Amino acid sequence: MSIPSSVVDNSAPHSAIKATCTDLDDLALKDAVKAACLRIAPLWPLKNFVAVNPFLGFSQQPFAATCATLRRVASVDMLMPRAYFREALAEGRIQDLDLEAALAVMSEDKTIPDSVAALCLAIANDPENVFRPSARVATVAETLDALAVGDRLASRTAFMIDEISRWCAAYFDEGQSVWRLPSRDPNIYAAWRVSMGYDRNPEMMGIRDFRASVASVPDDPMAAIAAVVTALGIPQRALEDYLHRALLDIGGWAAYVRYRVWNAALQGKEDDTLLQFLAIRVVWGYALFLERSDAEFCAAWQQAMAAAAALPDDNKLGGDPDLAIDLVLQHAYEHAFQRQLLAQITNASEKRGLATGERKLVQAAFCIDVRSEVYRRALEAVCPNAETVGFAGFFGFPIEYVPIGRTHGGAQCPVLLKPSVVVCEAVSGVSPNQEQHILDTRLLRRRAGKAWKSFKLSAVSSFTYVETVGLLFASKLVGDSLGLTRTVADPSVDGLDASVVRQVGPRIEPLNVAGRPTGFDDTQRVAMAEAVLRAMSMTKDFSPLVMLTGHGSTSVNNPHASGLDCGACGGHTGEANARVAAAILNDPAVRIGLRARGIDIPQDTWFLGCLHDTTTDEIKLFDVESAPSSQTQGIDQLRGWLTQASKLARAERASLLGVAGASNVDEQVKARSRDWSQVRPEWGLAGNASFIAAPREHTKGINLGGRAFLHSYDWRADKDFSVLELIMTAPMVVASWINLQYYGSTVNNRVFGAGNKVLHNVVGTIGVLEGNGGDLKLGLPLQSVHDGVRFVHEPMRLNVLIAAPIDAINEVIRKQASVRELVDNHWLHLFVMDDAGKVSHRYRGALVWDALA
Repeated sequence: MSIPSSVVDNSAPHSAIKATCTDLDDLALKDAVKAACLRIAPLWPLKNFVAVNPFLGFSQQPFAATCATLRRVASVDMLMPRAYFREALAEGRIQDLDLEAALAVMSEDKTIPDSVAALCLAIANDPENVFRPSARVATVAETLDALAVGDRLASRTAFMIDEISRWCAAYFDEGQSVWRLPSRDPNIYAAWRVSMGYDRNPEMMGIRDFRASVASVPDDPMAAIAAVVTALGIPQRALEDYLHRALLDIGGWAAYVRYRVWNAALQGKEDDTLLQFLAIRVVWGYALFLERSDAEFCAAWQQAMAAAAALPDDNKLGGDPDLAIDLVLQHAYEHAFQRQLLAQITNASEKRGLATGERKLVQAAFCIDVRSEVYRRALEAVCPNAETVGFAGFFGFPIEYVPIGRTHGGAQCPVLLKPSVVVCEAVSGVSPNQEQHILDTRLLRRRAGKAWKSFKLSAVSSFTYVETVGLLFASKLVGDSLGLTRTVADPSVDGLDASVVRQVGPRIEPLNVAGRPTGFDDTQRVAMAEAVLRAMSMTKDFSPLVMLTGHGSTSVNNPHASGLDCGACGGHTGEANARVAAAILNDPAVRIGLRARGIDIPQDTWFLGCLHDTTTDEIKLFDVESAPSSQTQGIDQLRGWLTQASKLARAERASLLGVAGASNVDEQVKARSRDWSQVRPEWGLAGNASFIAAPREHTKGINLGGRAFLHSYDWRADKDFSVLELIMTAPMVVASWINLQYYGSTVNNRVFGAGNKVLHNVVGTIGVLEGNGGDLKLGLPLQSVHDGVRFVHEPMRLNVLIAAPIDAINEVIRKQASVRELVDNHWLHLFVMDDAGKVSHRYRGALVWDALA
């Protein structure tokens, strides 16, 4: 790969630095670029914001080593401050036996104290602010900032981030802006270089010859990266870390670009946008590098490169004893929770009686989402003859759901999957001409709305808009401020009359729409129905009524609203999936096909598509009018149970919401969904700590506090353990993503979270900035994990409990690399339950298990 002399030939001091470096190895550079890009986890846009493990790119290495890597590369902590653990010790939440267990886990590290007493002494003598070593991989901007005394541009790092972020907001905008970026070349690196040819802002802020510096680098992004790292003299040992550090500086936009690459891969397409984005970032650093050639800067940069060339092994923590102690405290903190959880389950297993064989009045399948755990207990309390089931909220139907009047829709399935069927929305009970009229009316309203937005935001009319029509919005402002405005969570109702909304639903019949086949044929229906019933361990003893209950959330003025919806449905509500599944399972032809496959659904069984609003704890039943008249009484009785269960669930959640003891708890909880000033309409999945795949009998009657993902699973009905493999490769992995997103947003909200929700500004409909500048924010707002006084979410890795034979679990671990990385690198804790429901073994690693007393 040739490097233009115009890039390499700098002033003498720079050349002296470059001369100390070995020749760049092309293959090593390509590997380093690929590895650095893979370290970035994807960030889904706001319209389908889903939980993502922020450490996804480090799954191939242990949790402890990743802590060391991020601290070394970018001075980023992924453990709570020492004071947090000291407080837990003082309050007795961490006990001596937890410290002993943690010391045993890390016994091979000789830098940590060898006893609980010595450990406590070390923690007690520790200063309030533990020293954190600076990053061993410096950037040009960081080095310049350290030398910038009296400079009018005090932080080049902050300025660079603002400039790149501002350009990305314009380039990636998905419809928020009225004026589009003139140069929107599909090649992002080429588009950026064109824009920089006209951008004088860096030079006005003192970065001399910025445009010339950008113009001097190669047109090809990989060649540009090669030229820059050669000119900077980056040691080959530090290439991957330097490039990763460069991406971390603008990590929010890098994560969004990584999402685009991820999405393209799902479609079987190649996408090098993240490589191009990396080129933009390193060229920015190169332009800063050319700013100074004085001896002071050259000496500082040479020292930085020498430090980068001598990087330690992150798998050995001996070089950072403070980190080793923090890891012991994290282990002890997690052990304290495990000790209580396992005792809870064991005590319940000892008291559990034999299950009765009588037919249940209702079976209610809920998403495994932790918020469902609270509602399942409430429903079982008001209707002891109810059976609740846990399964991923897309109910085994990975669909692309196309709203009425559109030709393409969103993926209603986990982000690990690709939709296999297109399902269109339709208006039931109307003629084709009536449906066309409804669509035309909706289109007209949307066009009018778009024109009105243009009027509000255009260069001239925006100045007179407020004075002209401002008073017309007075009633709306008052209603919104007092929480009087009713809201509808489902965006698909936009532009439809209220009378029509009740008739809108999924159409499962095969049809060709805009050249694409939609709906399900007979073979698909039977195959998918069988798959979902077996995956739910629901193959016999059906109740007269079976609820398939998706979930969604209702809130206003909330950019992250979709993050409160169903992650299993791609950040949408689970309504469409539940209604599709119910319609197919009610199909007489499907039942005949299932009977031939060994699943006999009684004639008097009816499936209901339902939706659990997790903000208000109300449950809506869909398509009730299609149910046989023989089900009318049962449905009426079910409504009564649901009303009572909703009140119980709201009462339990009231304490965390700060309205416990109020005379009107129900109304106050519901009002949060309509309050545009409410920063936390609900707590989402805060507190999540365990994933349990077992028969409901193993956990029934246990108050798990809305902290457990409950997946129904009976290994005795899973003859080839294919369902076990599905659970461990999909729901368990997604639950780990959720857990680690909440973990990251708690331990370091500045880096892995979204900051203060009050300061958010939506950019490009993609994400949020905190304030009016800076990088795109990742993860969850601080208000999603902290109540203003304390952290509501406890940062701990997921505890997975599976009721299945150890040999079967080991076979999945052996077969599936993604699962093996999670469990062997300790990104979660794995336990096994015996047939009595007692937790019997803990996974140590490398297919080895330790028996528990």
